[in-house]
Amino acid sequence: MHLTHFTDRGTAHMVDVGGKPVTARVAVAEGWITMTRATLALIEQGDHSKGDVLGIARIAGIMAAKRTADLVPLCHSLALTNVEIELATCHVESGVYCCATVATSGQTGVEIEALCAVQISLLTVYDMCKAVDRGMTMTDVRLLEKNGGQSGHWQRTPTMMTSKI
Repeated sequence: MHLTHFTDRGTAHMVDVGGKPVTARVAVAEGWITMTRATLALIEQGDHSKGDVLGIARIAGIMAAKRTADLVPLCHSLALTNVEIELATCHVESGVYCCATVATSGQTGVEIEALCAVQISLLTVYDMCKAVDRGMTMTDVRLLEKNGGQSGHWQRTPTMMTSKI
């Protein structure tokens, strides 16, 4: 095992994926933002003065997946074939759950794009609601599943977090 973004001399570099075959690749990531019950009620009722919080967060997540290479220095620019952002409110956790699925046909995976989409979706919820709740907390952003490429299929063992929505 070694860190692929470093040369034998220890300098950072972009991994050369030119010799890899083009394959279908998919990644799924998730995360949460918790908040006060009053903030959650504003989101659900659509009474927020800035508009449809979840709709705007969904668009922000899609844009983030498409712009990941602009944010993560050694990430490859990819032609994405699909980005799906699911957002759901949860009363048990008093928060919003986000799940991003990102796909491409390419020579490298889309895990970073899926994780970036979740982070930015949740950050957008925070941005839109910070005027009424500065104590919101983004948590448990993680990869759930990836498929494609040399390493094949990987899936996280399901947890209680996903079952709460």
